[in-house]
Formats: sequence, C-alpha cells, structure tokens
Amino acid sequence: ERSNVIGARMVERLQQMKSRDDTAPIGDVRGLGAMVAFELVRERGGHEPNPEAVAALTTKALEYGLILLACGYWANSVRILAPLTIDEAHLEEGLDIIERCLIEIAV
Repeated sequence: ERSNVIGARMVERLQQMKSRDDTAPIGDVRGLGAMVAFELVRERGGHEPNPEAVAALTTKALEYGLILLACGYWANSVRILAPLTIDEAHLEEGLDIIERCLIEIAV
C-alpha cells in the first residue's frame, strides 16, 4: 500500500513537470509502485530519445545531492526507486531537485 502511495505521488509530480514549458521535454512516465521511470526526449510530444539530456540531468542532480539512475536501451530514461520508509518531506525534496534540474538543463 505504501509503495502505491509513493509511486502515485512521483507519477503525479512528473506529469506536472511534463506539462511545463520551461523544463527539458519529458516523454513517457510510468511506474510500478514506488519504482517510477521517465524518459527525456528531444522535443515536446516527440519520441526521439535524448540521452544527452539524461546525462546532463544526472550530473546536475548530483550537484544538488541527488543520485539518479540513467537506464533504458537508449539511455534516455531515469529510474527512481524510493524506499518505502521515505517520509513525504524527503520525497518532495527529491522531486523538487529533479524539477529544478529539468529547468536548468532545458535548452
């Protein structure tokens, strides 16, 4: 049950980020419980993978103290797996860092 709550919040926030015009373009957002992934693409509404943006995102997030895992066949996905014991404040802090970095790497 806790896994589903965490995952739903992550998907909700990522969908909000996806709808913004000032972030790097996000493609698919998907998840299973507390394991969520999102893809970065070259243009909004497109499907062309953008592995360079994922590399920039993971590097920028590390500068803010957040370790992100790049994954996927084209290396354009980011996987988030939050521990079931994470409190809401830390979850939101991590999502805030992702959002800030997506804005900073947007071209």
